[in-house]
Amino acid sequence: MSFQLFGLPVSRGVAIGRAVLVASSRVDVAHYFIDDTQVESEITRLRVARDAVAGELTTLQRDLPHEAPAELSALLDVHLMLLHDDVLTGATKQWIVDRHYNAEWALSAQLEVLARQFDEMEDEYLRERKADLEQVVERLLRAMERGPATSFAPAPSPAGARDFGGEDPLVLIANDIAPADMLQFKRSVFTGFITDVGGKTSHTAIVARSLDIPAVVGAREASRIIRQDDWVIIDGDAGIVIVNPSPIVLEEYRFRQRQSELERARLSRLRHTPAVTLDGERVELLANIELPGDATAAVEAGAVGVGLFRTEFLFMNRGGELPGEDEQFEAYRAAVEAMNGMPVTIRTVDIGADKPLERMSVNELRHEHALNPALGLRAIRWSLSEPGMFRQQLRAILRASAYGKVRLLVPMVAHISEARQTLEAVARAKQQLAEAGKAFTDVAVGAMVEVPAAALMLPSLLRVFDFVSIGTNDLIQYTLAIDRADETVAHLYDPWHPAVLGLVAQSIAQARAAGKDVSVCGEMAGEPAFTELLLAMGLRSFSMHPSQISSVKQRVLRTDARRWAARLESIVSADDPQEACLELSRLLAHAPAPAAALTA
Repeated sequence: MSFQLFGLPVSRGVAIGRAVLVASSRVDVAHYFIDDTQVESEITRLRVARDAVAGELTTLQRDLPHEAPAELSALLDVHLMLLHDDVLTGATKQWIVDRHYNAEWALSAQLEVLARQFDEMEDEYLRERKADLEQVVERLLRAMERGPATSFAPAPSPAGARDFGGEDPLVLIANDIAPADMLQFKRSVFTGFITDVGGKTSHTAIVARSLDIPAVVGAREASRIIRQDDWVIIDGDAGIVIVNPSPIVLEEYRFRQRQSELERARLSRLRHTPAVTLDGERVELLANIELPGDATAAVEAGAVGVGLFRTEFLFMNRGGELPGEDEQFEAYRAAVEAMNGMPVTIRTVDIGADKPLERMSVNELRHEHALNPALGLRAIRWSLSEPGMFRQQLRAILRASAYGKVRLLVPMVAHISEARQTLEAVARAKQQLAEAGKAFTDVAVGAMVEVPAAALMLPSLLRVFDFVSIGTNDLIQYTLAIDRADETVAHLYDPWHPAVLGLVAQSIAQARAAGKDVSVCGEMAGEPAFTELLLAMGLRSFSMHPSQISSVKQRVLRTDARRWAARLESIVSADDPQEACLELSRLLAHAPAPAAALTA
């Protein structure tokens, strides 16, 4: 039976494939693909865990006191029966062989299949046996966690994003996917993502866009309703998910896929064209990256530098162990060298809110379950609370500056005291490197404008910092009091809100007046609908995901910035700035270009 689900579109395009469900479990489960050489070792891990659990259950049953109720021994019999049932362990083995899932993922996938079968049973007693199954699986997962695990090395993506076990492409469905886990799937076979929760600018959505694959978040019951191996269409433009589509619908979306690929190929031809407006204004299009390897994609997309290197992803999925100075230095140097002399802006770690660490200090433990972690110990607040870690990162960034043009960016600055403490830490890091005889150069230090307080006191910050970068995702969140990761209020997250546009326009104008560089590195920079408006505000530096550069460049090449600037005030002060912007676009599209533009 075909049906539709609705969510929030966060990454454009169409994906078609078979559903792969990542089940929620009380035990954290690693999800990664293995290669052919690891299949037998994963099956062995499963078998060893099964034997270990069988031994535990047998011992428990043997050591039951005489006064224990008979039902308890019977319950352990049920668990042993489930443990040895081929429907559980045999089928799990097939997930490993056919799909090349690691053992934990294969077991959780089979649990998902069996749990749904139990849910559909009419007999209440049999339905309740699902709890026994979950307990057995949890024991198996814990046994594998205790045992020796295979080292994780992501398998290379097969051509055409095919499933290991067949010819069908795959789409990933989960209640939620942590940003760090998204990065593990970066070179995997998935052609699209669907999550039950999340907002348009949650970090999971941002990473999905960086992967340049269709994604829908906030689809509520998707992971509960969609079954393993269902055929799924993800409409990343409309936020629609179609499950088990009819042949006619499937063919229509396949046609749209082909059209999208043709459009992408056409836009890619612009990658070496300089970004210059119709009236001759040169515009800098930079890339946002998460890992050093992303720098290559940035160069290939035509970026003229990195406007935001999100270093927090180097700190994630490490089992609580933070990267040392040398490891960070190697990562930053790799990105700098890959950019071939073009500038790289490295942001200090922005941990907290929807990007937590596995390892937490005593301070962080108090905030881990705060009602609103976005207002807690995060970004520069966290770094200043961990001075040893912070100085390590600063030294690593400074050392990388010896290999190319590096700028240092500080997230979530809201107080002059934070600025002073940061600059003191930078000075101390330089002194330590000089004493150790390690090479570095002076780097420009900038601040993120993502808290309304920073925007309102920007002249003071501009006297301290060398440049500013406007992080529109958090600026919108904090200005409108909207949790951007909460799908229940996602409809209120509005980048077109007059208050938001006013703060952005004011920040750009004040930075330009002070003679300081200003860029926008939030999602607004990569959204073509905002390109003309940001140019009108005086912005000449945009930083976005590499996949968005060509689309924005096309808008830049078609825009007369002076004509838009002349009407900026009427747009920003309008009750509906988005409609005012669309109306001006229609008006200028039919108006003759001025002589200056024609001769430019």
